[in-house]
Amino acid sequence: MTGRKPPLHQQALGLVGDILNGRHMLSHAIAPALFLADAVLCALVIRLIPYTEIDWKAYMEQVSQFVSGERDYTKIRGGTGPLVYPAAHVYTYTGLYYLTDEGKNILLAQKLFAVLYVVTLGVVMRCYRNARVPPYVLPLLILSRRLHSIFVLRCFNDCFAVLFLFLTILAFQNHSWRAGVLFYTWGLGIKMSLLLVLPAVGIILLLGTGLNSALQSAAIIALVQVLIGVPFLANNPWGYLGRAFELSRQFFFKWTVNWRFMGEQAFLSKEFALVLLALHVLALLSFLTSRWLKGTGRSLSHIITSVLQVKSPFLPQEQEAIAEAITPEYVMTTILSANVIGLLFARSLHYQFYAYLAWSTPYLLYKSRIHPVLQYMLWAAQEWAWNVYPSTPFSSGVVIGVMATTVASVWLGTKRSVLLVDNAQKTK
Repeated sequence: MTGRKPPLHQQALGLVGDILNGRHMLSHAIAPALFLADAVLCALVIRLIPYTEIDWKAYMEQVSQFVSGERDYTKIRGGTGPLVYPAAHVYTYTGLYYLTDEGKNILLAQKLFAVLYVVTLGVVMRCYRNARVPPYVLPLLILSRRLHSIFVLRCFNDCFAVLFLFLTILAFQNHSWRAGVLFYTWGLGIKMSLLLVLPAVGIILLLGTGLNSALQSAAIIALVQVLIGVPFLANNPWGYLGRAFELSRQFFFKWTVNWRFMGEQAFLSKEFALVLLALHVLALLSFLTSRWLKGTGRSLSHIITSVLQVKSPFLPQEQEAIAEAITPEYVMTTILSANVIGLLFARSLHYQFYAYLAWSTPYLLYKSRIHPVLQYMLWAAQEWAWNVYPSTPFSSGVVIGVMATTVASVWLGTKRSVLLVDNAQKTK
């Protein structure tokens, strides 16, 4: 005797659940449909919402001085102040300078950034697919008002940096190590914000390629930065390094999105900066020791000692097993968690920094294994807070609260699933 079929509404809910969780053939249509919908949305944003000038004019003024022959970084300035980005930023915007009639054709610039947006979205979706993220997460990739603004209404250089961040992730997911290193170093050459993920990049290269290859990759990163900076290093080396990689930059309270609730006096204090730095280091160490290196059979202190002695911390058979355990999920989780940790403890975030967060949070909330409804609620709170202008003590508290919740929940949610090494393979 066969049981009765469930009611029609239960069958419908079951079908929807199967589609959203990737268990139905229609699941494969969700990503392409969202991608096309977002491409149309970008076109509508350009057509219907007025462009807002913030940094584009300053970028073009700075590039015009470079094109005119100026090679002293300390003398290159725009309407918003001195040039404070590495040389790859200059070369990237020099290309845009020529494509947009010396920056005068704003509409064309917006269209180019719309193309940049959809290309980046495509790369992000591919990374999510490689990491086996279910389709129900994907709508969060296209719903951000602030992210569309950063790309097609503001034309910030962070947009290029984010593209190269996810190209790095995609290359590492495919074990294309050299390509990933080149993508990473070019993105870093556009904006030093990518330094936040350097610890994760280093760990992935060490585990995935071995010590010698990882050291070669580190040398490539350094060499490329030197090569792209040669025209400026030859003129005023300390001026270039001081401006392009300025770590002691003065932060302005009036522009901060994240720590406004602390009050201006605390925000500007050296003690607060030191506390943030200490917390950043402690959070990285926690992830390093209990998540990123878990399964290798080696402690962080052993690995550091071995690296300083230029000696592999793993036996050849161990290295082979560990390299095979560098899965797309491990790459994505490690790099994006390092990214959000860095943003959480950053001294000051401006609105364009949401570009680094918007496509990281949905994945990390998924990896945290909290209920999907709560994932959407946290994402919505984050999106709301980043759209409050100017920021308020409450909105900045929400910004920090969501990032802190994301970091804590992904730490808890990845307790058993970050690096799964085949112990049988290790002992061959």
